Amino acid sequence: MQETFLREVDDALREDQLRSLLLTRGRPILALVIGGLVGLGGWLWYTEHQGSVRDKQSETFVTALDALQAGRNQTAKQAMDPLAKDGTPGYRAAVQLTQAGIAQQAGKDADAAKMFAAVAADSALPGPYRDLATVREVSANFDKLPPQTVIDRLKPLAVSGKPWFGSAGELVALAHLKQNKIEAAGALLATIAKDKAVPDTLRRRTRQLAGQLGVDAVDDPAAAVRGAEGQ
Repeated sequence: MQETFLREVDDALREDQLRSLLLTRGRPILALVIGGLVGLGGWLWYTEHQGSVRDKQSETFVTALDALQAGRNQTAKQAMDPLAKDGTPGYRAAVQLTQAGIAQQAGKDADAAKMFAAVAADSALPGPYRDLATVREVSANFDKLPPQTVIDRLKPLAVSGKPWFGSAGELVALAHLKQNKIEAAGALLATIAKDKAVPDTLRRRTRQLAGQLGVDAVDDPAAAVRGAEGQ
């Protein structure tokens, strides 16, 4: 009986404390709760909005590439220009690299090199895009650059496991050849040829170059023969 009475008194006391808390601090607590819900709603909206923006930019970029492949260069340019200005960093970089590639294909190597250099120097863009721009810039200026400059700029990228190892490594190897460093060039070409992460076309080309330098770049001779026969 006494335990029941004490429990009822305790419950009543808790109700009074809760009522007092709501009366004295109810508004701040309510504001905090509402603020949290608004913040959560804002974050969810932002996430969904960002996804929507990325989807829209993806569609725009694909449309531009389709127009480019169809030879409608002006249509492609009109589609890419807004992305180059206001797109997310990834799409801005992709568009700028594409535009630089178009200039290079048109024989405007100097303009292309400047455009690649601008991408490489833009710290707001993702690292892999900037690294690719560096490779492309050096490639566009390869005949004008001293071999050691090519090596110094691309050596950090010409490392197995790096995204652009094959492309950067090939240019470094060619720079070594200009310096008459046959052994260094052949060893690097053989490493590229044996790296299965490198595109097949580049592996075949570096394998042939290594072979011409007297370096064995073939892990599986039978597979290499089959690949040559299939070309």
